Amino acid sequence: MCRGYRAFRNGNNRSTGSTNKNNVNRAPMADQFDLECRNVVKTFDDFTAVNDISLAIPKGSFFSILGPSGCGKTTLLRMLAGFQAPTSGDILIKGSSVLGVPPNRRPVNMVFQHLALFPMMNVAENVAYGLKRRGVDKQTIAKKVNETLARVGLPDAGPKQVNQLSGGQKQRIAIARCLVLDPAVLLLDEPLGALDLKLREHMKVELKQLQHEIGTTFVYITHDQSEALVMSDQVAVMNAGRFEQVGAPQDLYYNPKTAFVAGFVGESNRWTGTIGSCDDNKVEVILPTGGRVLAKRDAHMPLVEGQNVEIFVRPEAIAIDGASGAENTISAKVENVLFNGAASSLQVRDVATGHEMTVALPQTGAYASVRAGDEITLGWTVENTRCFAANQSGAGA
Repeated sequence: MCRGYRAFRNGNNRSTGSTNKNNVNRAPMADQFDLECRNVVKTFDDFTAVNDISLAIPKGSFFSILGPSGCGKTTLLRMLAGFQAPTSGDILIKGSSVLGVPPNRRPVNMVFQHLALFPMMNVAENVAYGLKRRGVDKQTIAKKVNETLARVGLPDAGPKQVNQLSGGQKQRIAIARCLVLDPAVLLLDEPLGALDLKLREHMKVELKQLQHEIGTTFVYITHDQSEALVMSDQVAVMNAGRFEQVGAPQDLYYNPKTAFVAGFVGESNRWTGTIGSCDDNKVEVILPTGGRVLAKRDAHMPLVEGQNVEIFVRPEAIAIDGASGAENTISAKVENVLFNGAASSLQVRDVATGHEMTVALPQTGAYASVRAGDEITLGWTVENTRCFAANQSGAGA
């Protein structure tokens, strides 16, 4: 067995970040968290959609649940909102269980992908709708509507019709209609999915800034990694009903704990191979083509010589013309130059093994002469090469 192995356990979730045994001794006060899930399970006949999810979301944070279609994130959101009941486990808001509490009596509100604004009402009437349903008096309604429109940066929008608003303004009104009810938690179900690319990029910044200004806890559901990384304080990566990893966006990107997270969050070059040798800090992986790659070995990862593994390297971690101290170097032929401004890249093929790779192309002018057909030297470090057991398959699915 490779040296340096130590047992790694984290309840039934696959990596750090959610509430678990490691946090028990901290004895947090219940009111530190706006939302908690404790071992939540949801089954439909023989299918388990949500499998033993635990989390604790601090007050005033922006928390995203990121995962591919069918991973269980929408089912989890519907349980938080009260539209579905968990098969087992508990859901707490502000420290109190909400099991059995109907959606209209929970201190949460939801913003849907298509916003569901009423076109026959003006902006003020849309925002006031929930208060009217609750029987709030007109004077209080008018005051709260004006205050809430000011909070979302649209103090003069009340008399406008919905069709007079821009896409970004409609998003803010949909959020205002929820905030006017003073929810403890605002649930957002892929609200940017229907927007065009440019507006979506703009609204990522808008939502992050808005949440920071108003201080309400946001729980945001998305399959778009960019949305989750840009906006969130914490992200839970979900796969097949479980949380693979929970952490800050930087941790997920630079320190993935599973092959799925490494492949799903951000872009990566990915290979399969077999461990030839290893020590406490690194492993040598032998590729099927005979090539060899040195990869970082995380202390919690039980790896043995001869084991099948997957390795991942970010395109921006690969230096063109090699790099000082790079333990991995290859000669590669440029197949294509893909210009996309700051996101430009090269598609290359390893001359020795035939492996295809994507390499970030810095727009500094230093590589402006690179053309398809050129042969270049590439290098990357052990530290930037991640290795996971092959039985964690599904990365990037």
